[in-house]
Amino acid sequence: MAASIDAGIGAGLEVRGMHCERGQRVLIDALDFDVPAGSVLTVVGPNGSGKTTLLRALAGLTQARVRRVAWRRVPIALRSAAWRAQLAYVGHQPGHKDELTAAENLELACVLQGGPAEPADRSRVLDEMGLAARSQLQVKRLSQGQKQRLALARLALSQRSLWLLDEPAAALDVQARDLLATIVARHIARGGTALIATHDPIDLPGARSAQLCLGLAGALPPAAMHAPAEVLAAARSDVR
Repeated sequence: MAASIDAGIGAGLEVRGMHCERGQRVLIDALDFDVPAGSVLTVVGPNGSGKTTLLRALAGLTQARVRRVAWRRVPIALRSAAWRAQLAYVGHQPGHKDELTAAENLELACVLQGGPAEPADRSRVLDEMGLAARSQLQVKRLSQGQKQRLALARLALSQRSLWLLDEPAAALDVQARDLLATIVARHIARGGTALIATHDPIDLPGARSAQLCLGLAGALPPAAMHAPAEVLAAARSDVR
């Protein structure tokens, strides 16, 4: 059973009774959790525990049964266009167009997400991500780490309220990991919400944060899900 959200924290994502299977195997059963606005939930667990499945289900990319999902206290359907308009999903494959340049990919991403980013904004973010000198290269000529930095650039310009990030730190060096933390922290500071599935927790000092452990049956100790001096949410994961 999920704990109530503190009245002083804006309503974000509420999930009740999520059930996900892969093949004949139950990965997630009777999962309840809350992610208030202005906070981040880190999803951890061993390989095969269902981290990616959970994010893909929330993005409407994987079939799941759920008793209730609400966004800002309004019930939503996971596969609806209205719900997808709230999301920025970054999976293992960032979805770049190999034949387009880094700059063209960023422009396309802004158009598809309905973002108002001007050319100067896109140039600034590419520079911030260390891609200014490679902005006119086709993506297929970029290294894996540079492709990940381009995915970070897309996030930095995203106007979507809910971010679903699957192993976003993979292939990133130390400097790029710091950039990722900065981008997520900015999103949270603006009142955004983020779910991050990762093997390597991202350091977000001062951010309202919580952790959901998959692969461990029973209630998660409340102390594992807190911001400074404040419990944000509780989660229950009965995972087989």
